[in-house]
Amino acid sequence: MLTLLKIKNLALVDHLEWDLGGGLVGVTGETGAGKSVIVGALKLILGERADKGMIRTGESQCCVEAIFQLQDVSLVNQVLEDAGLDPCDDNELIIRRVIGSQSNRQFVNNGASTLGVLKRIGCFLVDLHGPHEHQSLLSPERQLSLLDAYSDLGQDLARYRKVWESWVRARDEYELARSEREISNQERELLRFQVDEIDAAELQSGEEEILEERYLRTRNAHRLAELTGKAVGVLSDGIAPHLEELQRLLSELRRIDPVLADTLDEVESSSIQIQELERNLTRYLDELDTDPVEINEVEERYNQLTDLKRKYGPCIEDVMEHANDARRRLENSENRGQFLTDLKTKADEFFVDLRRLGRKLSGQRGKNAPLLASDIRKHLIDLGFKQAEFEVGVVARDTPGGNGFDTVEYLFGPNPGEPLKPLRQIASSGEISRVMLAVKNALANQDSTPLMVFDEIDANVGGEIARVVGEKMASLGTRHQVVAITHFPQVAAVAHQHFLVEKTVEGGRSLSKITEVTGEQRIDELVRMLGGGEGLEAREMAKSLLK
Repeated sequence: MLTLLKIKNLALVDHLEWDLGGGLVGVTGETGAGKSVIVGALKLILGERADKGMIRTGESQCCVEAIFQLQDVSLVNQVLEDAGLDPCDDNELIIRRVIGSQSNRQFVNNGASTLGVLKRIGCFLVDLHGPHEHQSLLSPERQLSLLDAYSDLGQDLARYRKVWESWVRARDEYELARSEREISNQERELLRFQVDEIDAAELQSGEEEILEERYLRTRNAHRLAELTGKAVGVLSDGIAPHLEELQRLLSELRRIDPVLADTLDEVESSSIQIQELERNLTRYLDELDTDPVEINEVEERYNQLTDLKRKYGPCIEDVMEHANDARRRLENSENRGQFLTDLKTKADEFFVDLRRLGRKLSGQRGKNAPLLASDIRKHLIDLGFKQAEFEVGVVARDTPGGNGFDTVEYLFGPNPGEPLKPLRQIASSGEISRVMLAVKNALANQDSTPLMVFDEIDANVGGEIARVVGEKMASLGTRHQVVAITHFPQVAAVAHQHFLVEKTVEGGRSLSKITEVTGEQRIDELVRMLGGGEGLEAREMAKSLLK
């Protein structure tokens, strides 16, 4: 779960440290108090792009940090390993973002990261839902994945996808070969010539750079020998004798005044370095290639490679790839019929396995779709849709996809006598919010996301339905950590923890702060939410909600 959220200089928040517990965590407060800052901070943790306008006025940067305690870190650690980041220590994950006026930075476990990594990790950490954030539930792909999760098809789907990828490669290879036209005898002869010419060169990967160095050296061999010889002469005839005399003089000086000992050591060190330089230059001169025969061989090889690159590609690897491609085209043309047959057979064999695995997926989906629809329907009834209909439609695809031979469409009919329609055609955000909550409860045991955040999804319900919404969230809180930002006392009253966000003015500036309310403070907040003033009846109502 999320154990700590730190916010500094974000919007109206100057400094906030929020310690959360498990279960359902309720967050309430007046409109405009700053509850949205919490959601904004979590979105930053999940990799959403930042706007420097989020920085508190007068500050140069803002910072958000979240600490998660995870039961299973295997999936997160795999992402971290792929990104070259440190794994979680003691199942603890730390994410920090710093948004500045000039640049933004993000860190995972104190290592510099990217937004892409945060987004990949975020999929395993937080499921965030707001009044306008249910688009994923409307996607047929998402609906299919929810049905597969309910049906426990993870391993079967992984096996299917592996075969599907092999089938796609084999099919594309066959289609490419089939689309290539027959080549003429003249083209065939040209291809043979090209293959023979390149093969005769016996090219080796990486040879190009080494050869270029040798070519430049051999072309300037005589000049290099002349310069190196002069340098060796200067060292042996000019500098070395003077250094020996200098050492003798300083030795005599040191005997008289020891303070010059360090200076003598420096001269001795310089003498050793110069001697080493002389040896290295002498060795280089001895190894310098000045043999006319060898120089000619290097130039011929260099010219050969230059000619091949001019004809077949900008580098040696391209020339070698051209030979491979020409060789393949020759082989295909000389035995085209058998080649196409082999490719077709290979693709067909993969498709047989694909169809077998796909039928297994389809069978399980067809079996579990009514069960999932029934579970969702039960929760919808609790949420006020007393006579609503809900179906999970499974329809066969014309061609297999990466998830099988099926498409899925969730169908919903909130009103009796009206035909069921795809969920994406329902306009009411209040209805969609409740359907989403029903789906989440039906899939609570299969959903492994640790933290669920509901940002005012109860905005379009009230009364008894608001109470049921709270109970459904509390039920989810037995298997997940749930944060509910709400205006309804019926929801706040069933929370395991209740936090109040307030806006104050200090030093002429607005500040938002969050504090946990318990006991009488919690009753005071519920009374405010009930709109009952300070009356005894409202306080009794608040107490009854808590019971």
